[in-house]
Amino acid sequence: MTCAHTAEEAFDLVIRNADVATASDRFTCDIGVRDGVITALATRLPEGRREIDAAGRLVLPGGVDAHCHLDQPMPDGMRMADDFFTGTRSAACGGTTTVIPFAAQAKGASLAQAVDDYHRRADGVAAVDYAFHLIVSDPTPTVLGQELPRLIADGYTSFKIYMTYDDLKLNDRQILEVLDVARQHRALVMVHAENADCIGWLTDRLSAAGHVAPRYHALARPGAVEREATHRAITFAELVDVPILIVHVSGREAIEQIRWAHGQGLRIFAETCPQYLYLTAADLGLGDHDYHGAKCVCSPPPRDASNQEVVWNGIADGLFTVFSSDHAPFNYEDPHGKKLHGEEQPFQHIPNGIPGLETRLPLLFSGGVMTGRIDIHRFVALTSTQPAKLYGLYPRKGTIAVGADADLVLWDPHRRVTIRNQNLHHAVDYTPYEGREVQGWPVLTLSRGQIVCEEGRFVGERGAGRFLPCGTPGVFNQSPARQAK
Repeated sequence: MTCAHTAEEAFDLVIRNADVATASDRFTCDIGVRDGVITALATRLPEGRREIDAAGRLVLPGGVDAHCHLDQPMPDGMRMADDFFTGTRSAACGGTTTVIPFAAQAKGASLAQAVDDYHRRADGVAAVDYAFHLIVSDPTPTVLGQELPRLIADGYTSFKIYMTYDDLKLNDRQILEVLDVARQHRALVMVHAENADCIGWLTDRLSAAGHVAPRYHALARPGAVEREATHRAITFAELVDVPILIVHVSGREAIEQIRWAHGQGLRIFAETCPQYLYLTAADLGLGDHDYHGAKCVCSPPPRDASNQEVVWNGIADGLFTVFSSDHAPFNYEDPHGKKLHGEEQPFQHIPNGIPGLETRLPLLFSGGVMTGRIDIHRFVALTSTQPAKLYGLYPRKGTIAVGADADLVLWDPHRRVTIRNQNLHHAVDYTPYEGREVQGWPVLTLSRGQIVCEEGRFVGERGAGRFLPCGTPGVFNQSPARQAK
């Protein structure tokens, strides 16, 4: 326990009787906050200007959702339902106090312009703190030689590349060139690993046979196309000698490739998401006339129950470093969303993605901690500490310690909640987890010492969130095996 205060200085806030759980420790103390920062952890702290009694609650570090999409410019008339206010409002009410969405480069456009545009969308709008990843879709010599190095130096130290989607995908040579820039400048590359040509071939064959319902999305993107791309991404990382993160890993075949890489001592990190624990291919629809399955169209698609078990095992044994939402919010009843242009679409034209910012933490807590699959320390590591370390935000974010931001969540481990979209705080007209009961729910969320959600009511402020430049990603200091311990 550390206490840093003088008798003359009153705390702005004292949280009493806190049952604190971090990624490594659990202890009971009072938490003293001044100017939005934790300044004391001790027993029987002096009175603060405000006080909160946390008796009977867990006190956890605010969640860090390191993979979400908010107000991202989209092609072909698509539009995301959540902007930076509604998305971060939803995050806060789910116990998440830091989000890292994506500034996406359009082909033929400047990456720096994409960052400037994203700042215009976020600044003065976000309700909790945020950083940016980049999406590199057009790695021109100017982007590789000038823009990326300058942006990395300015705190944009992670970027995503795609091996699929025509408007985003890179070829193998381009991937190697981006990885080389990341190695030289100590940045982290996130890889969406699916084989575009295999998906295109399967999609054409399915469409020619008249199989265009949402459920065929899963058949066009089987585990094999994720396995092949994951293997290729690992090979490229090995050649360049640079760490990478494979994002939204869906099941056994990709996981086997990542385990092999770990066995070779390669710095291959992995992320998964709630949809791969709770949804299956059956949620994409049970018949050719079931369009409601469009609500669960995401890539990679959900697999089956046996793959869910493999993902749970990877969460429990340390294969995964990060548990993110991959929140990609499109309304169902919307001509800019799942019913693009006002019509039911063939599966290949349905906007990809599902909402999940607010439900990420309760789903993992309920299915993981309350069932004994993982302990509370692994929960905090996956959802807060390790994302903060991975993306260069630790120890400001991701822990409860003197000097850290007072991003804190009071958590009721006994509260049972049935998830209903009408009670969520995003701007999406559905949740894929409608009607699912979970045990464990955040009852109070503080961002830099200010209450932003209390008993399911958002009480924060539009524009209170701050932009966070990121430091050097933690992957350059740790192997996956060491980080998992």
